[in-house]
Amino acid sequence: MRGERALYLILGVAFALTALLILYPAYHALELSFQRLDSFVSEPEWIGLQNYQTVLATPEFWAAFGRGLVFAGFTILFQVVLGIGFAMLLDAHVPLKPLVRGLAVLPYLLPTVIVALTFQWMLDPTVGVMTQGVRLMGYEYIPWGENSAVAMATVITLSVWIWTPFVTLAFLAGLQSVPGELYEAARVDGANGWQRFWHITLPQLRPVLTVVILLRAIWMFNKFDIIWLTTRGGPLNGTEHLPVLAYRKTFELYQVGEGAAVSAISFLILSAVIFIYFYAFPLDEKEE
Repeated sequence: MRGERALYLILGVAFALTALLILYPAYHALELSFQRLDSFVSEPEWIGLQNYQTVLATPEFWAAFGRGLVFAGFTILFQVVLGIGFAMLLDAHVPLKPLVRGLAVLPYLLPTVIVALTFQWMLDPTVGVMTQGVRLMGYEYIPWGENSAVAMATVITLSVWIWTPFVTLAFLAGLQSVPGELYEAARVDGANGWQRFWHITLPQLRPVLTVVILLRAIWMFNKFDIIWLTTRGGPLNGTEHLPVLAYRKTFELYQVGEGAAVSAISFLILSAVIFIYFYAFPLDEKEE
């Protein structure tokens, strides 16, 4: 009985914190999306779906949406491919395996703001170590902060470097559960390394792969800090995706209702994607 009371108490506290820190702010943001506010202290005016109509009619929304797809798509692709590769290397018999595994997750342990600032210093146009290295190889300064395509490639590369360790850990945990007898039987049957990977490793990692892709899609589509800290959505809005657009509308342009509408639309898009994703790739799918 005491254990049940403790359980209900913990669940109650967890629900209360969730309601206070997540559900109420989300409800308030949704409420703001139906109102017109020129600032956070002005009197709100209920305007219904006008903010949504305004946002969806602007080219900047669709441009930001497209850039978000590019950013999320490439970061997920590289994180998954590199994560599987690194996980297989760490699962193999390598010297000092615990130390190597510890070093492999180091980027994921670093605060994002420190990584972003360090990367900015490395790419400084005058004293940056990467800038100097490029010049030593005979090339001129790469305008990473002045060209939209270069800036997007930069934030994608930085994001892959930071969050690939998380994907690696997830796949490494999945590899630990693959029975070694499957590989032994495949070797006896004459299967090469690629065949063993395609017919044994990948199918065994399917549940982990399904969850990892979904989590990375949610996180990378909503990722705000790394882009804001490195490029602030520039140059010329070249790296501005929906989270940055919502922030800029709300806190810089003081179009609070439109910023909330952008956030609400992002939530609806992700909800639809999650529903379709689980319909196409159910976790409990049974093989015939």
